[in-house]
Amino acid sequence: MDNMKQQIHRIFQHHILLVSGIWCFLLYFTGIWLLAVTDPVEVNYAETAKEMLLSGDWFSPRIYGNYWYDKPAFFYWQLLAAFKIFGIHDFSARLFPALTALTGIFVAYKFGSYLHNVKTGLAGAFMLATSLEYWYLGHAVVTDMTLFVSTSVCLFFFYIYYEKDKPLYLYGAFVAAAVGVLTKGPVGFVLPGLIILIFLLWEKKPSYFMRRHLWSGLLLCIILVLLWYAPMYSLHGTAFTETFLGTHNLLRATVSEHPQNNVIYYYAVVWMGGFFPWSLWALCEMIKTVKHKGVHLPQQSRERFLWVWLGVAFVFYQVMASKYLTYTFPILMPSALLLAPYASRREKVVRNIGVFTSLVLMAALFIYIVPMTHRNSAEDQVPFLQSLVTENTIILSYGLRYPASVVYYSGYRVERLETRDNVEAQRPQGMTWNDTNVMPFRAIEDIPDDRDILIISDETGDSVKSGELPGEWKEVGAQGRFTFFKRIHP
Repeated sequence: MDNMKQQIHRIFQHHILLVSGIWCFLLYFTGIWLLAVTDPVEVNYAETAKEMLLSGDWFSPRIYGNYWYDKPAFFYWQLLAAFKIFGIHDFSARLFPALTALTGIFVAYKFGSYLHNVKTGLAGAFMLATSLEYWYLGHAVVTDMTLFVSTSVCLFFFYIYYEKDKPLYLYGAFVAAAVGVLTKGPVGFVLPGLIILIFLLWEKKPSYFMRRHLWSGLLLCIILVLLWYAPMYSLHGTAFTETFLGTHNLLRATVSEHPQNNVIYYYAVVWMGGFFPWSLWALCEMIKTVKHKGVHLPQQSRERFLWVWLGVAFVFYQVMASKYLTYTFPILMPSALLLAPYASRREKVVRNIGVFTSLVLMAALFIYIVPMTHRNSAEDQVPFLQSLVTENTIILSYGLRYPASVVYYSGYRVERLETRDNVEAQRPQGMTWNDTNVMPFRAIEDIPDDRDILIISDETGDSVKSGELPGEWKEVGAQGRFTFFKRIHP
Protein backbone atom coordinates (compact mmCIF):
# COMPACT_ATOMS: atom_id res chain seq x y z
CA MET A 1 0.00 0.00 0.00
CA ASP A 2 2.81 2.37 0.90
CA ASN A 3 4.58 1.58 -2.36
CA MET A 4 1.41 2.38 -4.30
CA LYS A 5 1.06 5.71 -2.48
CA GLN A 6 4.67 6.56 -3.27
CA GLN A 7 4.17 5.65 -6.91
CA ILE A 8 1.02 7.79 -7.16
CA HIS A 9 2.90 10.63 -5.46
CA ARG A 10 5.74 10.38 -7.98
CA ILE A 11 3.32 10.32 -10.93
CA PHE A 12 1.50 13.37 -9.54
CA GLN A 13 4.82 15.12 -8.94
CA HIS A 14 5.98 14.47 -12.52
CA HIS A 15 2.61 15.72 -13.79
CA ILE A 16 2.99 18.96 -11.83
CA LEU A 17 6.55 19.43 -13.11
CA LEU A 18 5.46 18.85 -16.72
CA VAL A 19 2.56 21.30 -16.46
CA SER A 20 4.81 23.88 -14.77
CA GLY A 21 7.44 23.47 -17.49
CA ILE A 22 4.91 23.95 -20.29
CA TRP A 23 3.44 26.96 -18.49
CA CYS A 24 6.86 28.61 -18.14
CA PHE A 25 7.64 27.88 -21.79
CA LEU A 26 4.44 29.63 -22.86
CA LEU A 27 5.14 32.50 -20.47
CA TYR A 28 8.53 33.19 -22.05
CA PHE A 29 7.98 32.29 -25.70
CA THR A 30 4.47 33.56 -26.41
CA GLY A 31 4.62 36.46 -28.86
CA ILE A 32 8.39 37.06 -28.77
CA TRP A 33 8.44 37.13 -32.59
CA LEU A 34 6.25 40.27 -32.40
CA LEU A 35 8.68 42.27 -30.24
CA ALA A 36 10.79 44.72 -32.27
CA VAL A 37 14.42 45.28 -31.29
CA THR A 38 14.45 48.64 -29.54
CA ASP A 39 16.64 51.72 -29.25
CA PRO A 40 18.88 52.56 -27.52
CA VAL A 41 20.21 49.41 -25.76
CA GLU A 42 18.87 46.22 -27.36
CA VAL A 43 19.83 47.25 -30.87
CA ASN A 44 23.50 47.64 -29.90
CA TYR A 45 23.70 43.90 -29.18
CA ALA A 46 21.63 42.87 -32.20
CA GLU A 47 23.49 45.12 -34.63
CA THR A 48 26.85 43.95 -33.29
CA ALA A 49 25.92 40.29 -33.77
CA LYS A 50 24.52 41.06 -37.23
CA GLU A 51 27.76 42.74 -38.33
CA MET A 52 29.86 39.92 -36.86
CA LEU A 53 27.79 37.40 -38.80
CA LEU A 54 27.96 39.32 -42.08
CA SER A 55 31.70 39.91 -41.71
CA GLY A 56 32.39 36.25 -40.95
CA ASP A 57 34.32 37.31 -37.83
CA TRP A 58 32.74 35.67 -34.79
CA PHE A 59 35.58 36.70 -32.52
CA SER A 60 35.87 40.50 -32.40
CA PRO A 61 32.62 42.39 -31.68
CA ARG A 62 32.02 45.22 -34.14
CA ILE A 63 29.36 47.85 -34.75
CA TYR A 64 28.96 50.44 -37.54
CA GLY A 65 32.08 48.96 -39.10
CA ASN A 66 34.19 49.67 -35.99
CA TYR A 67 35.47 47.25 -33.36
CA TRP A 68 33.28 47.49 -30.28
CA TYR A 69 34.62 46.70 -26.80
CA ASP A 70 31.52 47.27 -24.69
CA LYS A 71 31.01 43.60 -23.70
CA PRO A 72 32.83 40.30 -24.20
CA ALA A 73 31.71 37.87 -26.88
CA PHE A 74 29.58 35.19 -25.20
CA PHE A 75 26.18 36.91 -25.50
CA TYR A 76 27.02 37.86 -29.09
CA TRP A 77 27.75 34.19 -29.76
CA GLN A 78 24.26 33.34 -28.52
CA LEU A 79 22.75 35.89 -30.91
CA LEU A 80 25.02 34.74 -33.73
CA ALA A 81 23.93 31.14 -33.28
CA ALA A 82 20.26 32.16 -33.43
CA PHE A 83 20.84 34.41 -36.48
CA LYS A 84 22.79 31.66 -38.25
CA ILE A 85 20.11 29.03 -37.65
CA PHE A 86 16.89 31.06 -37.98
CA GLY A 87 17.94 34.19 -39.87
CA ILE A 88 18.20 37.80 -38.72
CA HIS A 89 14.80 38.76 -37.34
CA ASP A 90 13.01 39.53 -34.08
CA PHE A 91 12.38 35.94 -32.98
CA SER A 92 16.05 35.07 -33.42
CA ALA A 93 17.17 38.07 -31.37
CA ARG A 94 14.96 37.06 -28.44
CA LEU A 95 15.43 33.29 -28.65
CA PHE A 96 18.41 32.90 -26.32
CA PRO A 97 17.22 35.38 -23.66
CA ALA A 98 14.04 33.27 -23.41
CA LEU A 99 15.94 29.95 -23.39
CA THR A 100 18.37 31.29 -20.81
CA ALA A 101 15.46 32.46 -18.64
CA LEU A 102 14.01 28.94 -18.73
CA THR A 103 17.43 27.62 -17.73
CA GLY A 104 17.47 29.99 -14.75
CA ILE A 105 14.02 28.80 -13.67
CA PHE A 106 15.24 25.20 -13.83
CA VAL A 107 18.29 26.13 -11.74
CA ALA A 108 15.99 27.71 -9.13
CA TYR A 109 13.91 24.52 -9.04
CA LYS A 110 16.97 22.29 -8.65
CA PHE A 111 18.57 24.58 -6.06
CA GLY A 112 15.38 24.81 -4.00
CA SER A 113 14.89 21.05 -4.24
CA TYR A 114 18.46 20.47 -3.11
CA LEU A 115 18.18 22.84 -0.15
CA HIS A 116 14.72 21.64 0.95
CA ASN A 117 12.49 19.43 -1.21
CA VAL A 118 10.80 19.29 -4.62
CA LYS A 119 7.77 21.21 -3.43
CA THR A 120 9.92 24.07 -2.14
CA GLY A 121 12.03 24.05 -5.29
CA LEU A 122 8.92 24.28 -7.42
CA ALA A 123 7.60 27.20 -5.35
CA GLY A 124 10.89 29.08 -5.67
CA ALA A 125 11.08 28.47 -9.42
CA PHE A 126 7.48 29.55 -9.98
CA MET A 127 7.95 32.76 -7.97
CA LEU A 128 11.14 33.58 -9.87
CA ALA A 129 9.47 32.91 -13.23
CA THR A 130 6.55 35.21 -12.46
CA SER A 131 8.51 38.09 -10.91
CA LEU A 132 8.37 41.27 -12.96
CA GLU A 133 12.05 41.92 -13.61
CA TYR A 134 12.84 38.30 -14.40
CA TRP A 135 10.04 38.12 -16.95
CA TYR A 136 11.13 41.41 -18.50
CA LEU A 137 14.80 40.39 -18.84
CA GLY A 138 13.75 36.99 -20.17
CA HIS A 139 12.37 38.92 -23.15
CA ALA A 140 15.11 41.58 -23.47
CA VAL A 141 18.06 41.50 -25.85
CA VAL A 142 20.64 42.28 -23.15
CA THR A 143 23.38 40.37 -21.33
CA ASP A 144 21.82 40.34 -17.87
CA MET A 145 19.94 37.04 -18.07
CA THR A 146 23.05 35.18 -19.24
CA LEU A 147 25.07 36.69 -16.38
CA PHE A 148 22.26 35.82 -13.93
CA VAL A 149 22.30 32.15 -14.93
CA SER A 150 26.10 31.84 -14.96
CA THR A 151 26.34 33.42 -11.49
CA SER A 152 23.50 31.27 -10.14
CA VAL A 153 24.99 28.04 -11.52
CA CYS A 154 28.41 29.00 -10.14
CA LEU A 155 27.05 29.52 -6.62
CA PHE A 156 24.75 26.48 -6.77
CA PHE A 157 27.61 24.19 -7.80
CA PHE A 158 29.92 25.68 -5.18
CA TYR A 159 27.40 25.04 -2.43
CA ILE A 160 26.97 21.39 -3.46
CA TYR A 161 30.77 21.10 -3.36
CA TYR A 162 30.82 22.75 0.06
CA GLU A 163 28.34 20.26 1.53
CA LYS A 164 29.30 17.07 -0.32
CA ASP A 165 32.98 17.67 -1.09
CA LYS A 166 32.59 16.60 -4.73
CA PRO A 167 35.35 18.38 -6.72
CA LEU A 168 33.52 18.00 -10.02
CA TYR A 169 30.95 20.53 -8.83
CA LEU A 170 33.70 22.98 -7.90
CA TYR A 171 35.13 22.73 -11.41
CA GLY A 172 31.59 23.28 -12.74
CA ALA A 173 31.38 26.43 -10.61
CA PHE A 174 34.59 27.79 -12.13
CA VAL A 175 33.39 27.00 -15.66
CA ALA A 176 30.17 28.91 -14.92
CA ALA A 177 32.23 31.84 -13.58
CA ALA A 178 34.26 31.81 -16.81
CA VAL A 179 31.02 32.07 -18.80
CA GLY A 180 30.10 35.09 -16.65
CA VAL A 181 33.45 36.75 -17.37
CA LEU A 182 33.01 36.03 -21.08
CA THR A 183 29.53 37.55 -20.89
CA LYS A 184 30.00 40.75 -18.92
CA GLY A 185 33.59 41.02 -17.79
CA PRO A 186 35.34 40.69 -14.40
CA VAL A 187 32.07 40.95 -12.45
CA GLY A 188 31.26 37.41 -13.61
CA PHE A 189 34.05 36.16 -11.33
CA VAL A 190 34.37 38.94 -8.75
CA LEU A 191 30.76 38.89 -7.54
CA PRO A 192 30.37 35.12 -6.95
CA GLY A 193 33.95 35.02 -5.65
CA LEU A 194 33.19 37.72 -3.08
CA ILE A 195 30.00 35.92 -2.01
CA ILE A 196 31.91 32.65 -1.55
CA LEU A 197 34.75 34.40 0.32
CA ILE A 198 32.44 36.08 2.85
CA PHE A 199 30.38 32.91 3.29
CA LEU A 200 33.46 30.81 4.07
CA LEU A 201 34.73 33.42 6.52
CA TRP A 202 31.34 33.42 8.26
CA GLU A 203 31.42 29.64 8.36
CA LYS A 204 34.96 29.83 9.80
CA LYS A 205 36.28 27.62 7.03
CA PRO A 206 39.37 29.46 5.73
CA SER A 207 40.98 26.06 5.13
CA TYR A 208 38.89 25.81 1.94
CA PHE A 209 41.20 28.39 0.35
CA MET A 210 44.10 25.98 0.66
CA ARG A 211 42.45 23.07 -1.16
CA ARG A 212 44.15 22.05 -4.38
CA HIS A 213 40.83 21.64 -6.20
CA LEU A 214 40.09 25.31 -5.64
CA TRP A 215 43.40 26.39 -7.18
CA SER A 216 43.18 23.97 -10.08
CA GLY A 217 39.59 25.16 -10.66
CA LEU A 218 40.79 28.75 -10.64
CA LEU A 219 43.44 27.83 -13.20
CA LEU A 220 40.74 26.22 -15.38
CA CYS A 221 38.66 29.41 -15.16
CA ILE A 222 41.64 31.58 -16.14
CA ILE A 223 42.48 29.34 -19.11
CA LEU A 224 38.88 29.44 -20.40
CA VAL A 225 38.72 33.22 -20.04
CA LEU A 226 42.09 33.74 -21.75
CA LEU A 227 40.93 31.76 -24.78
CA TRP A 228 39.08 34.94 -25.77
CA TYR A 229 40.76 37.74 -23.81
CA ALA A 230 44.35 36.94 -24.79
CA PRO A 231 43.71 36.88 -28.59
CA MET A 232 41.61 40.05 -28.24
CA TYR A 233 44.55 41.84 -26.64
CA SER A 234 46.89 40.39 -29.24
CA LEU A 235 44.65 41.61 -32.07
CA HIS A 236 43.60 45.00 -30.70
CA GLY A 237 46.15 45.91 -28.02
CA THR A 238 45.49 48.78 -25.63
CA ALA A 239 42.44 49.90 -27.62
CA PHE A 240 40.72 46.80 -26.21
CA THR A 241 42.02 47.00 -22.64
CA GLU A 242 41.58 50.75 -22.22
CA THR A 243 38.04 50.78 -23.60
CA PHE A 244 36.72 47.52 -22.16
CA LEU A 245 38.49 47.40 -18.80
CA GLY A 246 38.88 51.16 -18.50
CA THR A 247 35.66 52.79 -19.71
CA HIS A 248 33.18 49.94 -19.45
CA ASN A 249 34.37 48.56 -16.10
CA LEU A 250 36.55 50.94 -14.09
CA LEU A 251 34.78 54.11 -15.23
CA ARG A 252 31.32 52.64 -14.56
CA ALA A 253 32.43 51.72 -11.05
CA THR A 254 33.94 55.13 -10.22
CA VAL A 255 32.07 57.76 -12.27
CA SER A 256 28.29 57.79 -12.41
CA GLU A 257 26.79 57.64 -15.89
CA HIS A 258 23.36 58.58 -14.49
CA PRO A 259 23.90 60.71 -11.34
CA GLN A 260 20.15 61.04 -10.75
CA ASN A 261 20.07 57.37 -9.73
CA ASN A 262 22.66 57.81 -6.98
CA VAL A 263 20.32 57.67 -4.01
CA ILE A 264 20.66 55.22 -1.13
CA TYR A 265 17.19 53.72 -1.61
CA TYR A 266 17.56 53.16 -5.37
CA TYR A 267 18.14 49.40 -5.31
CA ALA A 268 15.60 48.84 -2.53
CA VAL A 269 12.96 50.33 -4.82
CA VAL A 270 14.31 48.30 -7.76
CA TRP A 271 14.04 45.09 -5.70
CA MET A 272 10.46 45.91 -4.68
CA GLY A 273 9.46 46.41 -8.29
CA GLY A 274 11.68 43.69 -9.75
CA PHE A 275 10.51 40.92 -7.40
CA PHE A 276 6.88 42.07 -7.56
CA PRO A 277 4.38 40.62 -6.70
CA TRP A 278 6.42 38.36 -4.39
CA SER A 279 8.35 41.24 -2.80
CA LEU A 280 5.18 42.21 -0.90
CA TRP A 281 4.90 38.72 0.56
CA ALA A 282 8.62 38.67 1.37
CA LEU A 283 8.31 41.94 3.27
CA CYS A 284 5.31 40.64 5.20
CA GLU A 285 7.22 37.48 6.18
CA MET A 286 10.24 39.50 7.30
CA ILE A 287 8.09 41.81 9.41
CA LYS A 288 6.23 38.86 10.90
CA THR A 289 9.46 37.05 11.74
CA VAL A 290 11.02 40.11 13.39
CA LYS A 291 7.83 40.77 15.34
CA HIS A 292 7.57 37.24 16.76
CA LYS A 293 11.21 36.15 16.96
CA GLY A 294 13.18 39.39 16.87
CA VAL A 295 16.27 39.99 14.73
CA HIS A 296 18.58 37.00 14.73
CA LEU A 297 21.31 35.59 12.51
CA PRO A 298 20.50 32.59 10.28
CA GLN A 299 21.09 29.29 12.08
CA GLN A 300 21.76 26.98 9.13
CA SER A 301 24.59 27.13 6.60
CA ARG A 302 22.21 27.02 3.64
CA GLU A 303 20.25 29.96 4.98
CA ARG A 304 23.46 31.90 5.68
CA PHE A 305 24.64 31.21 2.14
CA LEU A 306 21.49 32.69 0.59
CA TRP A 307 21.58 35.74 2.85
CA VAL A 308 25.25 36.35 2.04
CA TRP A 309 24.42 36.03 -1.66
CA LEU A 310 21.60 38.56 -1.38
CA GLY A 311 23.43 40.98 0.90
CA VAL A 312 26.79 41.00 -0.88
CA ALA A 313 25.24 41.48 -4.33
CA PHE A 314 23.08 44.32 -3.02
CA VAL A 315 25.94 46.15 -1.27
CA PHE A 316 28.38 45.45 -4.13
CA TYR A 317 26.25 47.35 -6.62
CA GLN A 318 25.17 49.97 -4.10
CA VAL A 319 28.76 51.18 -3.73
CA MET A 320 29.25 51.36 -7.52
CA ALA A 321 29.09 54.89 -8.89
CA SER A 322 26.90 53.94 -11.88
CA LYS A 323 23.52 52.46 -11.02
CA TYR A 324 21.24 50.64 -13.43
CA LEU A 325 17.89 48.91 -13.03
CA THR A 326 19.37 45.54 -13.95
CA TYR A 327 22.51 45.54 -11.80
CA THR A 328 20.99 43.88 -8.71
CA PHE A 329 19.14 41.35 -10.84
CA PRO A 330 21.23 38.45 -9.36
CA ILE A 331 19.56 38.93 -5.96
CA LEU A 332 16.25 37.62 -7.31
CA MET A 333 17.50 34.02 -7.06
CA PRO A 334 18.25 34.12 -3.29
CA SER A 335 15.11 36.21 -2.77
CA ALA A 336 12.97 33.47 -4.32
CA LEU A 337 14.79 30.65 -2.53
CA LEU A 338 14.57 32.37 0.87
CA LEU A 339 10.82 32.92 0.45
CA ALA A 340 10.18 29.46 -1.01
CA PRO A 341 9.93 27.52 2.33
CA TYR A 342 7.19 29.87 3.50
CA ALA A 343 5.46 29.84 0.11
CA SER A 344 5.51 26.04 -0.15
CA ARG A 345 3.26 25.85 2.89
CA ARG A 346 0.66 27.87 1.01
CA GLU A 347 0.73 26.08 -2.29
CA LYS A 348 -2.69 27.22 -3.46
CA VAL A 349 -1.89 30.89 -2.84
CA VAL A 350 1.38 30.61 -4.80
CA ARG A 351 -0.39 28.88 -7.68
CA ASN A 352 -3.22 31.42 -7.84
CA ILE A 353 -0.95 34.47 -7.64
CA GLY A 354 1.52 32.96 -10.13
CA VAL A 355 -1.15 32.01 -12.66
CA PHE A 356 -2.88 35.40 -12.36
CA THR A 357 0.43 37.25 -12.73
CA SER A 358 1.33 35.12 -15.75
CA LEU A 359 -1.95 35.91 -17.47
CA VAL A 360 -1.54 39.63 -16.75
CA LEU A 361 2.02 39.60 -18.14
CA MET A 362 1.00 37.77 -21.33
CA ALA A 363 -1.95 40.11 -21.84
CA ALA A 364 0.33 43.12 -21.24
CA LEU A 365 2.73 41.78 -23.85
CA PHE A 366 0.11 41.96 -26.61
CA ILE A 367 -1.74 45.06 -25.39
CA TYR A 368 1.13 47.29 -24.32
CA ILE A 369 4.64 45.85 -24.72
CA VAL A 370 4.49 44.88 -28.41
CA PRO A 371 3.27 48.38 -29.43
CA MET A 372 5.82 49.94 -27.06
CA THR A 373 8.72 48.10 -28.69
CA HIS A 374 7.58 49.25 -32.12
CA ARG A 375 7.36 52.86 -30.88
CA ASN A 376 10.98 52.57 -29.70
CA SER A 377 12.23 50.94 -32.88
CA ALA A 378 12.55 51.86 -36.54
CA GLU A 379 11.27 48.52 -37.83
CA ASP A 380 7.95 49.95 -39.03
CA GLN A 381 9.55 53.06 -40.54
CA VAL A 382 12.20 51.32 -42.65
CA PRO A 383 9.92 50.57 -45.67
CA PHE A 384 9.06 54.28 -45.95
CA LEU A 385 12.73 55.21 -45.54
CA GLN A 386 13.67 52.80 -48.32
CA SER A 387 11.23 54.54 -50.66
CA LEU A 388 13.13 57.82 -50.16
CA VAL A 389 16.65 56.51 -50.69
CA THR A 390 18.65 56.04 -53.89
CA GLU A 391 22.22 54.85 -54.40
CA ASN A 392 23.30 58.52 -54.39
CA THR A 393 21.66 59.35 -51.05
CA ILE A 394 23.57 60.22 -47.88
CA ILE A 395 21.47 59.55 -44.78
CA LEU A 396 22.03 61.79 -41.76
CA SER A 397 20.42 61.98 -38.32
CA TYR A 398 19.92 65.33 -36.65
CA GLY A 399 18.07 66.61 -33.60
CA LEU A 400 17.45 63.19 -32.03
CA ARG A 401 19.31 60.36 -30.34
CA TYR A 402 21.18 58.28 -32.89
CA PRO A 403 18.59 55.95 -34.51
CA ALA A 404 20.57 52.71 -34.28
CA SER A 405 17.54 50.59 -35.10
CA VAL A 406 17.37 52.27 -38.53
CA VAL A 407 20.82 50.86 -39.25
CA TYR A 408 19.88 47.42 -37.90
CA TYR A 409 16.64 47.01 -39.84
CA SER A 410 17.65 48.78 -43.07
CA GLY A 411 21.36 47.99 -43.39
CA TYR A 412 21.96 51.62 -44.38
CA ARG A 413 24.82 53.76 -43.10
CA VAL A 414 23.44 56.63 -41.02
CA GLU A 415 25.78 59.44 -39.93
CA ARG A 416 25.20 61.61 -36.89
CA LEU A 417 25.22 65.26 -37.95
CA GLU A 418 26.97 67.80 -35.69
CA THR A 419 29.00 70.97 -36.07
CA ARG A 420 32.68 70.34 -36.61
CA ASP A 421 33.49 71.45 -33.06
CA ASN A 422 30.84 69.10 -31.63
CA VAL A 423 32.10 66.20 -33.75
CA GLU A 424 35.53 66.55 -32.19
CA ALA A 425 34.06 66.96 -28.70
CA GLN A 426 31.82 63.88 -29.07
CA ARG A 427 34.34 61.48 -30.60
CA PRO A 428 35.55 58.58 -28.41
CA GLN A 429 38.31 59.63 -26.02
CA GLY A 430 40.06 57.32 -23.58
CA MET A 431 38.34 56.69 -20.23
CA THR A 432 35.35 58.98 -20.86
CA TRP A 433 31.70 58.26 -21.62
CA ASN A 434 32.43 59.47 -25.16
CA ASP A 435 33.93 56.01 -25.73
CA THR A 436 30.36 54.83 -26.33
CA ASN A 437 29.96 57.23 -29.30
CA VAL A 438 31.06 54.74 -31.95
CA MET A 439 28.46 55.73 -34.54
CA PRO A 440 29.75 57.50 -37.68
CA PHE A 441 29.75 61.32 -37.55
CA ARG A 442 29.61 64.01 -40.21
CA ALA A 443 30.24 67.70 -39.68
CA ILE A 444 27.54 70.10 -40.89
CA GLU A 445 30.29 72.03 -42.65
CA ASP A 446 31.19 68.89 -44.62
CA ILE A 447 27.79 68.16 -46.18
CA PRO A 448 28.55 67.77 -49.91
CA ASP A 449 26.72 69.87 -52.50
CA ASP A 450 26.61 67.18 -55.19
CA ARG A 451 24.74 64.40 -53.35
CA ASP A 452 21.14 63.73 -52.39
CA ILE A 453 20.78 64.29 -48.64
CA LEU A 454 18.09 62.71 -46.46
CA ILE A 455 17.84 63.78 -42.82
CA ILE A 456 16.10 61.74 -40.14
CA SER A 457 14.91 64.04 -37.37
CA ASP A 458 12.60 63.68 -34.40
CA GLU A 459 8.81 63.68 -34.68
CA THR A 460 8.60 67.50 -34.57
CA GLY A 461 11.47 68.16 -36.98
CA ASP A 462 12.03 71.51 -35.28
CA SER A 463 15.82 71.30 -35.42
CA VAL A 464 15.69 71.17 -39.24
CA LYS A 465 12.76 73.58 -39.63
CA SER A 466 14.55 76.18 -37.48
CA GLY A 467 16.99 76.96 -40.28
CA GLU A 468 20.05 75.80 -38.34
CA LEU A 469 21.29 73.84 -41.34
CA PRO A 470 22.62 75.45 -44.54
CA GLY A 471 20.45 75.05 -47.63
CA GLU A 472 16.71 74.60 -48.15
CA TRP A 473 15.01 71.51 -46.72
CA LYS A 474 11.65 70.01 -47.48
CA GLU A 475 9.73 67.69 -45.20
CA VAL A 476 9.01 64.58 -47.24
CA GLY A 477 7.13 62.55 -44.68
CA ALA A 478 6.69 61.52 -41.07
CA GLN A 479 6.55 58.00 -39.73
CA GLY A 480 6.28 57.09 -36.06
CA ARG A 481 8.88 59.01 -34.07
CA PHE A 482 10.77 60.23 -37.14
CA THR A 483 10.36 63.12 -39.59
CA PHE A 484 12.24 62.91 -42.89
CA PHE A 485 13.69 65.87 -44.79
CA LYS A 486 15.34 66.17 -48.18
CA ARG A 487 17.51 69.02 -49.35
CA ILE A 488 16.02 71.08 -52.18
CA HIS A 489 18.98 73.41 -52.82
CA PRO A 490 22.51 73.38 -51.35
